[in-house]
Amino acid sequence: MHMETVITRKSQGYELVDSGAGEKLERFGEVLLRRPDPQALWPKKLPEEVWQKAAASFTRDERKGEWEYRGDVPKRWQIEFGGLKFWIKPTAFKHTGLFPEQLSNWNWIRSVILADVPDLSKSGAIGNKSQYPGGTGIQSVEILNLFAYTGGASLAAAEAGAKVVHVDGSKAAITWAKENAEISGLADKPIRWILDDARVFVEREIKRGRKYAGIIMDPPAFGHGPEKELWKIEEHFLPLIENCKKLLADKPLFFLINGYSAGYSATAYKNNLLPLVEKFGGGIEIGELTIEETGSERLLPAGIFARWRN
Repeated sequence: MHMETVITRKSQGYELVDSGAGEKLERFGEVLLRRPDPQALWPKKLPEEVWQKAAASFTRDERKGEWEYRGDVPKRWQIEFGGLKFWIKPTAFKHTGLFPEQLSNWNWIRSVILADVPDLSKSGAIGNKSQYPGGTGIQSVEILNLFAYTGGASLAAAEAGAKVVHVDGSKAAITWAKENAEISGLADKPIRWILDDARVFVEREIKRGRKYAGIIMDPPAFGHGPEKELWKIEEHFLPLIENCKKLLADKPLFFLINGYSAGYSATAYKNNLLPLVEKFGGGIEIGELTIEETGSERLLPAGIFARWRN
């Protein structure tokens, strides 16, 4: 199995203008932002005066990180990206609410769901049997999205016709995701917004006898749930994966694992999906998510993935 390099390229909503020396210069809509990125271990191409045009720059010292603004920068602004709309807002952790490298995963989720939609009533991939609220006359797959953040994957799945259970431990992130759904014209889609710890929620779903046609997860290296539940990937990832497998439908569609800051290889994630091939068939893709720098052959590494499809 080869490692695939997946590339997000310049679009109207997003662009990687330059990178290097541990930083990246990005355009979100019409706004330039300058942020640290330890993967940018090469020289910058553009002169410093171009970087200084950034409307906001994130700086960090030993104690804290903060944004420094130049001129009148909105507290948040809308962009269109990957067929969806997002509110962009610089946060205290240098993030903006959008991980553009995830575009490939969103398109993959869409393609898997749409490929199955004409035969949903026959496929056995029904998660929890209920009619899709849009009145299509077919039963809908149900997708579970854990560590779901501001909702890109949830919105892509809902747009493709799935019912979605969106779980995150941050109330602010869920509010943000709902607002993204609204401006994307998806507010009426069947998305359940769940504020909960991922491990606790999955354990409850097992007891309830719930089943899902697809599972998405983007586990951080470290974090906390809404009740201060501790998440450490080296301790909690394996039990969570095993519990998630118990939630899969009799004939599931997919299982997608993203990784960014934990330092693991995509091969490590692949090894956790191999039992699905043994049980259900299908195949696994693994690779690296990257962003192409404008006017350059350089690719900024931005994460890994392993995804199984039936």
